[in-house]
Amino acid sequence: MLPPNRYESPRILIDGAAADSLAVVDRGLQYGDGLFETLAVQGGAPCLWPEHYDRLAHGAERLGIPCPQPERLLCECWRLVAGTAVGVLKIILTRGRGGRGYGLPTCLQPTRILMLYPWPDYPPAWGEQGVHAIFCRTPLGENPRLAGIKHLNRLEQVLARSEWQDRGVAEGLMQNGRGRVIGGTMSNLFLVRAGRLLTPRLNTCGVAGTVRGLVLHIAGTLGIEVLEQDIMRADLNTADGVFLTNAVIGVWPVRCLGSREMGREGLPSELLAAVRRAARVSNRRERA
Repeated sequence: MLPPNRYESPRILIDGAAADSLAVVDRGLQYGDGLFETLAVQGGAPCLWPEHYDRLAHGAERLGIPCPQPERLLCECWRLVAGTAVGVLKIILTRGRGGRGYGLPTCLQPTRILMLYPWPDYPPAWGEQGVHAIFCRTPLGENPRLAGIKHLNRLEQVLARSEWQDRGVAEGLMQNGRGRVIGGTMSNLFLVRAGRLLTPRLNTCGVAGTVRGLVLHIAGTLGIEVLEQDIMRADLNTADGVFLTNAVIGVWPVRCLGSREMGREGLPSELLAAVRRAARVSNRRERA
């Protein structure tokens, strides 16, 4: 079981300097006007740096926020994680300071925030034996202009996560307003059926996770067919196996969904093992 949720003060850099406060007029605070990335730190190094930076840069381009140069941002990451064997690194990029109202500032000066947290105390059995997941009542809104990117507007996930307090429940699955399952509050969803891999389309909402991308790529190299399509709750009932992914958990098989036990015999063990290894690749060679 997990310990009670508690606040643990992270180590922080704001615009490259050690700090623990942010201007109240920052648009990230006022409007959620920005993006974030969450990276695993393993062996004293950030994992999947190229994938995370590429997604940050892609999201910044879509929102019209200047993205920091990769060399500069990576150098700050290394400064923050120095001496840390394992942890969780969060990168936040906001549009910067602005006045009252939604109109964009005439001069953009984005704010970059780096935070280093301790590694979460997830039970090892969750990765080995699987997790208990539930369905959330809170729906996801649809907006193709924001679909796929990891923007700061996470109120839907906050409300969904507040729906359970049982520490034995690891994750909650969310649907859009039309009943299509999109993913977990913090994870991407995969189903296995008849040797095929199915995952929700993310064309109207949801986050295109970095480990989700690894699954799609590695499945292709192993000759496993992958289909991105609409997923309904009934599809989960007929799946041979279900698993969840994100950059911190890597891969979690689902052993129980609500009150229903899920079979795991159909899960592609070779694929899952390869994804777990790839998700923990730390980019020491790219040290700035």
